[in-house]
Amino acid sequence: MSTSVVERPAAPATGPGATRSARSSGGRRRRIGLRVLALVVLYLLWELAARVTENPTFIPSPGAVWHQLVLTSTTHDGIRGYSGHLLAEHLGVSLRRIVIGSLIGVGGGLLLGILMGTVPWIRVVVEPVVTFVRALPPLAYFSLFIIWFGIDETPKLWLLSIAALPPVAVATASAVYSAPTGLVEAARALGAGRWQVVRDVVLPSAQPEIFTGVRLAVGIAYSSVVAAETINGVPGIGGMVRDAQRYSQTDVVVLGLFAIGLSGLLIDALLRTAENRLIPWRGRA
Repeated sequence: MSTSVVERPAAPATGPGATRSARSSGGRRRRIGLRVLALVVLYLLWELAARVTENPTFIPSPGAVWHQLVLTSTTHDGIRGYSGHLLAEHLGVSLRRIVIGSLIGVGGGLLLGILMGTVPWIRVVVEPVVTFVRALPPLAYFSLFIIWFGIDETPKLWLLSIAALPPVAVATASAVYSAPTGLVEAARALGAGRWQVVRDVVLPSAQPEIFTGVRLAVGIAYSSVVAAETINGVPGIGGMVRDAQRYSQTDVVVLGLFAIGLSGLLIDALLRTAENRLIPWRGRA
């Protein structure tokens, strides 16, 4: 006599965890859908504006910008890219300048911010200077750097470094100065020295604000790259934009702006990923 076993289908997952997972998945799909819809709407508005104006020098069509993307990324009729350099080469040179300038500015801003937050007299003396520099537009001191250092790479790196330093210095100083008093006093009560307290207590608590300052600094460096490459900026995406502007090549200008903006979004996404990994507790109660 044989006995048949009937398998019952597995019960669907229930409970708070499944509900949260479903909501998170649904929210992610909605966000992606909204972003795709926004891009489609912007594209249609751009295409409409180009057709209505019928002036490619004023508003180039998306097709014209795409055509320039192909031309500047390849060699055609013996012409290599734009001004003898491919678009990837222009962007690579600018990114190298931005990375080096941001690293110098962030490093200097961290050191200056820690000193401003821990040594009162340094804060009193240096804070007005940092605020003064932060208020200056990059071109205001770029001319001075050209007089001092010439027209090669040095003035460009100085410009990006100085532009990136104030946001990190201000954010770091504010976060260090506002470190939890209870934790600082507890560390001192356990025998920690001044710089041990800074290293083990103050800086970990200040990391969220410091990362915010770093993201702002990189964004300012990106916005300053066109100014940095005003003089002798080719190869460089900012130099390409400035050169195209002189000859009213609006499609090349728009292409360069897209290249800067999209690469900036990528770098900011990498910074946010690093922030989420290094500071997983941020934004949580």
